Amino acid sequence: MKKRKLGSSDLFVSEISLGCMNIGTEMSQAEKIVETALDNGINYLDTADLYYQGLNEELIGEIVKRKRNDIILATKAGNRFEQGKDGWSWDPSKKHIMTAVKDSLRRLQTDYIDLYQLHGGTIEDNIDETIDAFEQLKKEGVIRYYGISSIRPNVIREYVKRSSIVSIMMQYSLLDRRPEEWFAFLEENEVSVVARGPVAKGLLTNRKLETMSPTIKEKGYLNYSYEELVSFRARVEQEVLQGRPLQAFALQYCLHSPVVASVVAGASSAEQVQENIQSVESTTITTDEIAWLKQATKQDVYEQHRQ
Repeated sequence: MKKRKLGSSDLFVSEISLGCMNIGTEMSQAEKIVETALDNGINYLDTADLYYQGLNEELIGEIVKRKRNDIILATKAGNRFEQGKDGWSWDPSKKHIMTAVKDSLRRLQTDYIDLYQLHGGTIEDNIDETIDAFEQLKKEGVIRYYGISSIRPNVIREYVKRSSIVSIMMQYSLLDRRPEEWFAFLEENEVSVVARGPVAKGLLTNRKLETMSPTIKEKGYLNYSYEELVSFRARVEQEVLQGRPLQAFALQYCLHSPVVASVVAGASSAEQVQENIQSVESTTITTDEIAWLKQATKQDVYEQHRQ
């Protein structure tokens, strides 16, 4: 598995990383998924304290404790919750972050986190206070680097300008190319993109469109109507794929830009992990095919949260 440098850090992450949110709540299943990823060259695991109210972190911590030095472990904070109670509230305060990191360290059975990410963010937050929390944790050696998980242009702009973040996790796929507006700016500032949602809820796999959820059939996906999705799938299958899996093109498209350090691919089975890895390692797409894909999809921008 090829690796890429994460922003200005000294971390080199696998091009495909494992998004741990969907590995389940049973240890045997979770262990099989994570071990398959690690055995096949994935070194970057992404979780969050919010996933199953900390249980996801506990599972990951138990599975990787003997391999801790061989992996890059990323988690997130900013959502305050109480175990056993539904829902959560947004809290990017320094006080909360300094408490949340201790809880994550305990659950992950580690004394440091490679990449600690703010799990959201708004322009109304006290951003300087949040940055101060992350910077203090860096000085203490509790975290190695920090980043944010956000799609809001105004939030991204402020953190790039005012902090030492090394990455931004953003939803990015062939059907959601809005992040591309910021690629030149991020590359100039040595901030990497970590792409989530690369297969757009399964729309960019070989799964038949007629099996998709009623919501997609009724409302489409983002700025694509269902009819447009049907048309795109038909065109790409006839003119480009030539028997190759659509998922491979979806993942490779995300990786064609050097600002993207890793594509976070979720998996609920070991087989899905292997499919994701094979999509990157066994399929190559050409510059002409990238150009075709850009021409066949929409280059939208984020219309909200710009000021």
